[in-house]
Amino acid sequence: MRLFRALPALTKLPISVLSALSASAGYLAFARGTSAGVLPASLGVVLMAMGGCAANEWEERDIDARMERTRRRPIPSGLISPTEGLAAGLALALGGFAVLAGWSGPVPALLGLAAFILYVAIYTPLKRRSAFAWLPGALIGAIPPAIGWTAAGGSILDRGVLPLSFFFFLWQIPHFWLLLSVRGREYEGAGFPSLTRVFGPERLARLTFIWMVAAAGSSLLLPLFGVVSSRPAAFGLVAAAALTAILAPRLLRSPGDRETLRLAFRGINLHALFVIVVVSADALAA
Repeated sequence: MRLFRALPALTKLPISVLSALSASAGYLAFARGTSAGVLPASLGVVLMAMGGCAANEWEERDIDARMERTRRRPIPSGLISPTEGLAAGLALALGGFAVLAGWSGPVPALLGLAAFILYVAIYTPLKRRSAFAWLPGALIGAIPPAIGWTAAGGSILDRGVLPLSFFFFLWQIPHFWLLLSVRGREYEGAGFPSLTRVFGPERLARLTFIWMVAAAGSSLLLPLFGVVSSRPAAFGLVAAAALTAILAPRLLRSPGDRETLRLAFRGINLHALFVIVVVSADALAA
C-alpha cells in the first residue's frame, strides 16, 4: 500500500505521461488516423519512463534529502525504502520493454531501452559532475516520438520523424535551463554544478532566450516536412511559435527574476503540449 501511494511521486508521473503523449503523437503522425497500436506503444513508453524516473530518484536519494523541493519524495522521506524504490523502477522498466517488444516490435523496444540507459546510466550520474549534463538529457526527449513513429511502421530515418524528434530535443534545453535557473541556489547547495555559476545570470538569460526562440521556430518545420498537413494545424503552430517568441524577451529584460523564469518555464512546457495536441489532431483528422 505504501508503494502504491508513493508511485506518482516516485515515477514523476506528469513527466512520464508527457513522454507517452509525445510517443503517441509520433505514432499518429505516421499512421495518419486511428489505430489500436497506439495504445501499447504509449503504455510501453509510460512504463519505461516511470521506471527510469524511479531509478533516477533512487540514484539521487542522498541529494534529494538535502533540498526542500525534493526531501518529501518517497525515498528520502522514508515512505518507502531505497530497495523498494529501485525494485519498482526496474520492474516498471522491464514491463515497458516487454510491452514494446511484444506489441510494437524490436526497434521501438530498443529505442526505449536506449532512452532508459541514457537517463539512468549517463544523464543522472553526469548531473553531479557537469553543468552541461543537459545535452544527453535533451537527447532523451527526442526518443519517445521516434518510438511512436517506428511502432506505427515507420523508420527512424524517415523525413517526418526527424523534425518531430528535433523539436523535442530543442524543447528540452530551455525546459532544463529554466528549471535550473529557478532552483539554481538549491541545486548549488545540494552539490550540483550550476549553469548560473558558469555563465552568470545575464548571459544565461540571453542563452535561454536563444534556445526558447530556436525551440519555438523548430516547431514550424513540422508543416514544412509534412508532419502536419492541414492549414489550421499550420496556423496554430505559427501562432504558438509567435507567442513563445513574444514571451522569451522578458528573460532579457529581467534576468534572474524568479517570476519571469517561472512564466517562461510554463510557456515553453505549454508550447510542447500544444505541439503534441496539434500533431495528434491533424493526424486523426486526416
